[in-house]
Amino acid sequence: MAETKKANVFQRLYVGNGAFDIIGKRKRWYVMFGIILLICVASILFKPFNLGIDFTGGTRVQLPANSSTGTISVEAAKDTFEKAIGKEPTAVQTVGTGDAATIQIRSEALTAEEVFTLKAAIDEDLKPNGGASAVSDSAVSASWGGEITGKALIALGVFFLAVMIFLALYFEISMAIAALVAVLHDVVITAGIYSLVGFEVSPATVIGLLTILGFSLYDTVVVFDKVRENTRGLLGLTRRTYAEAANLAVNQTLMRSINTSLIALLPVLGLLVIGVGLLGVGTLKDLALVQLTGIAIGALSSIYIATPVAVDLKMRDPRYKAQAARVKTRRDNLARKAGGEAVTGGDIVESVAAEVRKEKAMAAAAGVPARTGKTADVRRRPTGKKHR
Repeated sequence: MAETKKANVFQRLYVGNGAFDIIGKRKRWYVMFGIILLICVASILFKPFNLGIDFTGGTRVQLPANSSTGTISVEAAKDTFEKAIGKEPTAVQTVGTGDAATIQIRSEALTAEEVFTLKAAIDEDLKPNGGASAVSDSAVSASWGGEITGKALIALGVFFLAVMIFLALYFEISMAIAALVAVLHDVVITAGIYSLVGFEVSPATVIGLLTILGFSLYDTVVVFDKVRENTRGLLGLTRRTYAEAANLAVNQTLMRSINTSLIALLPVLGLLVIGVGLLGVGTLKDLALVQLTGIAIGALSSIYIATPVAVDLKMRDPRYKAQAARVKTRRDNLARKAGGEAVTGGDIVESVAAEVRKEKAMAAAAGVPARTGKTADVRRRPTGKKHR
């Protein structure tokens, strides 16, 4: 019995006939995602981000991961740093594989004496290939990270403005506002998750955050395009309301959204597992984590946030309120007639069938461009002769 029920769910998912009432239960999604947003905002306010040295400033020391006695482990490099400097490093990781593998040690800003002491300790304890001359160090200024952040915020503002203008011209202002709300929702939740979990924020994180915005917007535009198709000529019909037509559009694109998100997540998971688990590359980790979070949240927001918000904004229009009232009146009349003895169920079926035919005819008429006859066609007169 359970297998039959599960099969029915998947069948409805693939058919996309509006069986899932996503728009009708939009208040439930508002509350659920609102709670998540509040948690993320509270985390951002009360738990500072784990900023990398690219934003806070510091020292980066790099040494070969191979020595005359074998491969140098991350734990050994960390122990050597603590013994030489007297405090823990910010991060120690292995980058690359084989003979090209290196170990990067990142810490707070070190003085020249501390760097000299650290290099001597590394040469004595770890004996990397090339000796002390193979150990390099570089200072990272906090102003560089601040410059990256400032440019990222400018790019984010320009992106939001471009999105508003494009969607307002291509669709309408209500959909543009809804898409912007969904994108902001994705940014806040992704940032909040980074704050909650304590992932290190690096320039790769900022780059990944800007990348997921395009994915989220793309998924939202696909759903909106189907909404526009389903609601063409809706004001002259009484078969379904704007909210019901939008819900049908979400159902019709639901399987596509799921498939697209899964396909996009697979290479990101591969990047996270292979790039971090096998290669140990920190930049790949930062990029994969933000993309994994953003793609998942973006897919959910296009379904549960963008379209419901667009419906709520659209239903503020008196014309669509009046159309919804006409739909309700028609359904009440049909229900009242169905309760009488003189009217059979066939009358209701015929009325609904007529509405379906009318809706299809109006949609087809709106989608076919008018044809202007050529001059030769206008001047031609029937002669009764057959043309070969």
